[in-house]
Amino acid sequence: MSEQAETVTPRIALVLGLTGGVGGATAKALASHGWQIRAMARDPERARLGARASYPVQWLRGDAMNSDEVSRAAEGAELIVHAVNPPQYKNWRGLALPMLANTIAAARQSGARIVLPGNVYVFGPDAWPVATESSPLHPLTRKGAVRVEMERMLREAAPDVRSLVVRAGDFFGPGSGASSSFNLVVAKGGRNLKKIVDLGRNDAGHSWAYLPDLAEAIVKLVAIQDRLADTEVVHFGGHWIEPGRGLAEAIRRVLHRPRLPLRKFPWVLVYLAAPFMELMRELIEMRYLWDVPLRLDNRKLVGLIGPEPHTPLDTAITAALDAATVR
Repeated sequence: MSEQAETVTPRIALVLGLTGGVGGATAKALASHGWQIRAMARDPERARLGARASYPVQWLRGDAMNSDEVSRAAEGAELIVHAVNPPQYKNWRGLALPMLANTIAAARQSGARIVLPGNVYVFGPDAWPVATESSPLHPLTRKGAVRVEMERMLREAAPDVRSLVVRAGDFFGPGSGASSSFNLVVAKGGRNLKKIVDLGRNDAGHSWAYLPDLAEAIVKLVAIQDRLADTEVVHFGGHWIEPGRGLAEAIRRVLHRPRLPLRKFPWVLVYLAAPFMELMRELIEMRYLWDVPLRLDNRKLVGLIGPEPHTPLDTAITAALDAATVR
């Protein structure tokens, strides 16, 4: 009698926001560890072309604002990566909270754990300069308040719904897209940039999260779900660059252009445009993050998975510049 090969049921991860930076990076990392990736979009074909994924993705038609469609997409999934955000900061509360509510409802039905990529928006002055997972959540901004409410929604959904929030600094690297501060302002044009733009004070360090490293950390945490709390919150340290000009020095070093100009960001023009452009108003609201040192303590993460995935800064910047290069 011949032995029959055992059939292995693939683990399914629904990634909402796969065409975005952290969603795409997390999906790629999950796929590399054997997960079957499922994604949802209002226009699946357009999303597929935009994502340009190098791994198989099952695309479904649906809208994150439609609870029934999210629940259908989550059927059979063990994980839901909630990486979908309102475009260009528009109507943050009116869109972000209902979308997360729909994901929670889908997770309650499917039994999946929710992964929410978090950020430093949730912290105010009483958490500076180094924030731990237990630091107070007293944000200064509207978006920060929404982020705090999103985390509260996840806590209140437990134990029926399990979640993992991984807070990180400013995203950069392949796939981070035009919304990344690195691509949009600091090194606009990638290797073809004419100048480096400094957004903050010279004496204030800044937290940067290289997307492939962050995604790998998320996958490592997902792999030890049995050791995580029902509502787990973990900090990803990433690259802490201090002083503020350290990033510019690294870009010059990578490009072998030691005299590449460094210019201050023209905040005055942003203030002048703010009455007419919502995006400018949102930039002003988040300006404080460039003027104060706010670092994330990653000791809890290290205690859970061992050393944090960490690509050397010059290697990470090289990859980020290559990905952002206008050809």
